[in-house]
Amino acid sequence: MGRSSTRLFALAGAIVLLLVVGTTGFVLIEGYPPFDAFYMTLITLTTVGYFEVKPLSQAGRIFNSVLILVGVTTLFLAIGAVAQAMVQFALQEYFEKRRAKKMIDKLSNHYIICGFGRVGRSAAEQFRSAGVPFVVVDHQPQRVEDALRSQMLAVVADATKDETLLDAGVRRARGLVAALRTDADNLFVILSAKTLNPTLNVAARAGDEGSELKLQRAGADVVFAPYVATGHHLAQALLRPHVTHFLEFTTRSVGLDVGIEQVRVAEDAEFVSRSLKDVQLRRDLGVIVLAIRRADGTMTFNPPAEATINGGDYLIVMGEQTNLQKLEKVAAGARA
Repeated sequence: MGRSSTRLFALAGAIVLLLVVGTTGFVLIEGYPPFDAFYMTLITLTTVGYFEVKPLSQAGRIFNSVLILVGVTTLFLAIGAVAQAMVQFALQEYFEKRRAKKMIDKLSNHYIICGFGRVGRSAAEQFRSAGVPFVVVDHQPQRVEDALRSQMLAVVADATKDETLLDAGVRRARGLVAALRTDADNLFVILSAKTLNPTLNVAARAGDEGSELKLQRAGADVVFAPYVATGHHLAQALLRPHVTHFLEFTTRSVGLDVGIEQVRVAEDAEFVSRSLKDVQLRRDLGVIVLAIRRADGTMTFNPPAEATINGGDYLIVMGEQTNLQKLEKVAAGARA
């Protein structure tokens, strides 16, 4: 709790205490009924200028004079504290927005998450685990507050507007997650984002199965229907529990520090134009090559030992995180 909040609570407690003391005093000194005593205390503290409920005795007037001096001073302090807190809040909000904008302006090759519901929240956790920069955009202040409390960069804005995407650095971004509440909103986001940055990779959430094709036509590179995917995983968990456990093990690092990663092979990497048999990635780096995605888009699953690695290929590999990082450095070539 900040100093301003503590001060406001203290002043509020003082006002309540004055109301209690004043009411009790008028009951004991003047014999007022409790409600009349409270009413007299209230109009005294607020200085509204109404007449006395009943004529006061000398003792009552002395008590009322003290109540006026103490009460009015306390109320003025309370009004000043409230005004100060409002100004501080406005300034703090202004500087927080300015700070967030400066941080976003420095981002490059980052990701934008449009919508911080259950899907957007899960995507943000994955990005944070991967250690990649990202920014959350949502029009609900409470969701943005949740993201900020989780030490994420987030802004309150309408993601369907071009100016919002521009402020989020869409032209410098690497990818975008469209996870808004409706498919129509996601469609607007995809169209705007692809117009502003045609090379942007976009993954979209589809609430309706019939919307998947429309989102793809709008420019989404990948479309997921959460309800369909959840049903599929639930069925697979019962039909093929060991396969499901293996996928959880490799994609969520359940148990050991093992994962599946895609590694791009640079044109000047040391093992370009060499076969998997010659490179011996499993022996030397402790990683398993599951597939090779060629530069022309073709995918080779479970590649044979004679498969040649070319510059621009993506190796889909599995292994411990430290070994995967070693492979990334080797595959980066001279850039490392």
